[in-house]
Parts: sequence; structure tokens; C-alpha cells
Amino acid sequence: MSFRIERRADGVVELVLGPEGTLPSCDRDEHAELGRIWGRLAADPEARCILVRSEGKGFSAGGQIALVEEMLASEAARLRVMREARELVQGMMDCDLPIVSAINGAAVGAGAALALLADVSIAAENAKIIDGHTKLGVAAGDHAAVIWPLLCGMAKAKYHLLTCAPLSGAEAERIGLVSLCVPADELLARAREVAGQLAGGSRTAIAFTKRSLNHWLRAAWPSFEHSLALEILGFAGADAREGLQALQDKRAPRFAP
Repeated sequence: MSFRIERRADGVVELVLGPEGTLPSCDRDEHAELGRIWGRLAADPEARCILVRSEGKGFSAGGQIALVEEMLASEAARLRVMREARELVQGMMDCDLPIVSAINGAAVGAGAALALLADVSIAAENAKIIDGHTKLGVAAGDHAAVIWPLLCGMAKAKYHLLTCAPLSGAEAERIGLVSLCVPADELLARAREVAGQLAGGSRTAIAFTKRSLNHWLRAAWPSFEHSLALEILGFAGADAREGLQALQDKRAPRFAP
């Protein structure tokens, strides 16, 4: 995945995932950068709102296959990715700027984290949100435990996180997983409208409200840390190797009994 920053005259900073014509996915350097970028944007005096969008054929597939292969092979890589995943979640939570996501097409794994940790998440009707961790043979750990139960309730969270059942944008809005759902051809305009509204609001009032509300997420932080550690532990096991092979072979995984 390549991503770039675009600045709009209204104070909205757009984090644009790409490239065009692909389902964006991040390599090891980009995965690390996604954890660091929030603090830098929050410190920018000209920035008043962040809009995360994709110019690809979907929102984001998360990490690239090569990144998963590195984690399977190396303890050092697993520990590095665990630190980066924590930085991504904490960075989005602690960023005082409001964050809006415009979810087009598939949002999977770390892509789902980017989409759903936004303060206002706007999905196209044809969006496809999947937390695919258990299908890969590891725990749903990079963001799910901290946010899904609060957004859509424990029953729905367990169903989708345990089964990896996908959600359309319309279904995600119905159960409360996203803020809004709009027709695909209206997504970018609606997301920019909301981001512009937030950028034009009181910087302190919006930041303090976000900071206060996010204490609900901080209360769930022990669950996040536990799930993240178990996810990373899973990448050292046989199930993760089988899950990756099944993904590459485009078949259902055959996990050991």
C-alpha cells in the first residue's frame, strides 16, 4: 500500500490509501508508519480533521502476505508488529483531531482497524467489512476487542469475530458498527462534508469530547492488550501457517483437531 497526505483548504487532511486499481495493503515500513502518523498530524497547527479514504478498488486489506510470512518466520518480526499494532490503535485513540473514515469496498484486518477506529465511520453500501483473524488461525487482536463490543454489542461482535462473517455497509450501519451508510457514488462527498463540518467546529470542544468518550475504549484496554498478545503468539503456531497457505491456495483452511 502506498499512502499520501493531501491537504484541503478547509483544514481537512486526507490520508489517501492506494494505489488506484488495487486493494491497498501495507508492507512492513508502511505498517510501522501507520502507527506514527497520528501524532504528527495532531501536532500540525493547520490540521483540524483527518479523513482516511482509499483511491483503490477497496479500502484496505491490511498487511501484505510478505508481512505475514515474516511474522511466521521470526520472533523479532512478531514483536515488532505487536508494538506497531499497539501504536496504531493508541495513536488513533489519542489523536485529538477528529478522524473520519470513508469505507469503500473491502476493509480487512488492519484495514478494518483503520476504518472502525475512526471517530466517524462512513461506509458505502457495497463496503465489505471482515475481521479475518480466526480464519487465518490467530486471535482477533489488532483492534477488535477494544472497539467491536462497544460499537455493536457482544453478541454481534462474537458472531462476526469468531466466524469471520462479512458485513456489508448497510448491515454494519444497522448493527451500529459504523456511523453512517451511503450509496457508493455519494461516499466521498458525504465523508468530506462531515470532515469539513468537524474541521469548522471548536477545536478544543471536539478534542475534549473525543478525549472523554475514548475513556470507554481505555477501560477496555486490558482486553485489547490480552487479545493482541494472543494474536501475536498465534503467529508462531501451526494454525497460522495453515491459514496463510489456505489463503494463498484460495481454499478453506484445514486446522488440526
